[in-house]
Amino acid sequence: MLILRRTDVADVLSGREAEIIHLVADTYRLHDAGQTALPHSTFLRFPEERHRSDRVIGLPAYRGGERPAAGMKWIASFPGNVAAGTERASAAIVLNSLDHGRPVAFVEGAVISAKRTAASAALAAAELTAERPPASVLLIGCGVINLEILRFLAAALPGLREAALYDTDPARAEAFADRCAEAAPEVKAHPVTDLAAALGEHRLVSLATTAATPHMDLTACGPDTTVLHVSLRDLTAGAILGAVNVVDDTDHVCRERTSLDLAQQATGNRDFVAAEIGALLRGTAILRRVPGRPVVYSPFGLGVLDIALAEYVREEAEQRGLGVRVEDFLPA
Repeated sequence: MLILRRTDVADVLSGREAEIIHLVADTYRLHDAGQTALPHSTFLRFPEERHRSDRVIGLPAYRGGERPAAGMKWIASFPGNVAAGTERASAAIVLNSLDHGRPVAFVEGAVISAKRTAASAALAAAELTAERPPASVLLIGCGVINLEILRFLAAALPGLREAALYDTDPARAEAFADRCAEAAPEVKAHPVTDLAAALGEHRLVSLATTAATPHMDLTACGPDTTVLHVSLRDLTAGAILGAVNVVDDTDHVCRERTSLDLAQQATGNRDFVAAEIGALLRGTAILRRVPGRPVVYSPFGLGVLDIALAEYVREEAEQRGLGVRVEDFLPA
């Protein structure tokens, strides 16, 4: 068993934004072509009131193609960690051999989860704004995910020059600006306090908050806005129904009281989903913008992306001699 620590994973993935985006795009194409296996995620919640917002999610997945991989991500989300000064999410990934089924690697998964999420968002941003790439982005939620999203947007959108930062805690947005300057030095990051005005000024918006229920609509957005709805529960059902919606997997994202699940409950159908990102990448679907309607990208966060990236990390780590090998983890 190879154990890859956070430092090992971060070392392998540092500066690899373009490669990770390419890997995520390839995995989406395989998924659209039916070359993945992706059961529904398992949500573990707790009966105590103090854990009302906490959950642990299991995401098993298989990626086929030329470099097949299988395994499972186990990721915890404890929003209260943020106030305590620690990260909201923590994760571990187990990779299984496709020759004999045995686990072959145990990988720290929070870095992988953040980077595959950011790569998915940046890939969609580039695809959905290809005709007129934006020069600025509004980041709503000043945490780990939007920091990675900015890093990946800078790689996917070479013309990006400005990032407006909004958080319900203004001091957090102020401190976040310094971290953004390190992650994407070519992008000028600055905090804003008027959310409605900022929504009207920026054609690209990234939502990465810890919201558990809808808290905003998109009425303040300009007519050509693209929204990366990464945290999935920020927008009202009405906002979803008033948008042109792109997802990673319709069946997966319309569950667990996401904004799209609420829209589904309100309408009794999923007709509001215009396209899936894999189909757009493969050219089997074409997205048509509707004048006056924003385009909203809502990725559920498919476990197959984690497995694909974890396998990439494992292969690189093996070549570099990184990690800790436990020879007697399994019987001989």
